[in-house]
This record gives sequence, structure tokens and C-alpha cells, in this order.
Amino acid sequence: MNKPEEDIIPTDAPETEEPGVFRFKRTHVYSLLIPLAFVAGLASGFLFWARETAPADPPVERFDVSVDDDPSLGPEDAAVTIIEFGDFNCGYCRRFHDEIFPALLGEYQDNIRFVYRDFPVVGGGAVGAAAAHAANCAGEQDAYWEYHNALFSGAHSMSSEGFEQYAQDLGLEIAAFQECQESDRYIDEVIADYSDARLVDVTGTPTFFINGRLLIGAQPLSEFSRIIDEELDS
Repeated sequence: MNKPEEDIIPTDAPETEEPGVFRFKRTHVYSLLIPLAFVAGLASGFLFWARETAPADPPVERFDVSVDDDPSLGPEDAAVTIIEFGDFNCGYCRRFHDEIFPALLGEYQDNIRFVYRDFPVVGGGAVGAAAAHAANCAGEQDAYWEYHNALFSGAHSMSSEGFEQYAQDLGLEIAAFQECQESDRYIDEVIADYSDARLVDVTGTPTFFINGRLLIGAQPLSEFSRIIDEELDS
């Protein structure tokens, strides 16, 4: 089961700065993310990781999932598009990023387009949503993927101070980063990603759609390769 690094209380309580906890000014927005938090914790991570010990061959089903305008790596006209719905506060998302993501890009770099979309649910979603907002702010300085990778490194706390330290580590213009953070201008983008995920019944992180084919959890590279190779051969 995914467990947040800190206990989050996603309410409209007065804002306070607590170690390891980041709260947006509009915390009530995140009430939209709360109902699935418990279900997602059960549905993601451990339960789906366990599938590698008992693989199944379900009939091929494709979901219509938009890439929206979210950050991507690889050719836009690649034969295979992989969309990840992830949470920067999710331990199994970090596991995928550390163990599978580099190998995936290395093996299929000319054949896949990888798109990252936000689905902050762990611990109520507030921490993951805050991290997603910070990553979008880094994107304004053409550093989205560098910041994305830094967040999954776990080098700093998942707090406003930690997010700023990541920006400093990457040499970003701090005043511009702070202004973006204070503006809350990417909250709607994060909520839109979350809403699109729910339209296709995503309940846990990480969840992937490979040319619309569902793959849930931090599966081994062989599972990704199996689907990608089938798509490339079709």
C-alpha cells in the first residue's frame, strides 16, 4: 500500500507551515481529490506489483486517453504513445522511475512518445498536487523533465522549502519560480489531469496507457516491452 511521507489534512483549515507539508492557498480545491485516496492506496502499488508473479493475458482493450498538452519525451509521431498517470508522492511511481523508465527510454527512444500526466491521490493528494504544480513552474523555464527527475530522487522534502531547493539545485531563476508557485496558476491543469484519469476509471498510481492499452503498476520492463513490441509489430 502506498503511504505518504507525511500525514495530510486536506481541509479548509487555516494555513500553517508544517515540516514536510505543503498547503496551497486554495486547499479546498483538493477536496475534489479526496474521495479516492483510500481506494487508490489499496488499488495501486503493492497489489498491482504482485501481478508480475501471476501474469494474465486479458483480451486487448483500448481506452481513448488524451495526451492533452502535458510534457512529453520522444517524437510526437512515434508509433507508440505511453501515457503515465502518476503521483510524485507515490513510492511505486518512484520505483518505476528509478528501475524501468531509463531502460524504457534507452531501448525504445526512437519509437515511443512518453507523456506524464498528474494523478495526485496518495495521502489525500495535496502533497502530490503541490509537487505537480512546482514541476509545471519549472517547465516555464524549460526544465520540466529535470525537475520531474529531481522530485523522484527524494533529495529534499516534499514541502515548499524542498520544492524551492530543487529549483535552486537546477539553477532556475528563483524569483520567477516563486512567483509561479504563489500564483497557483497550474492548479486547474493538475485538476484537469486528475479528471481525465477518472473518466477512464484510473484509481491508482502509477497507471499507464500504451497506445490506449492499460497497464497498472510499476511492472517489470518485460511487461512494457511485451505490449510495445506487439504494437510495433501490428
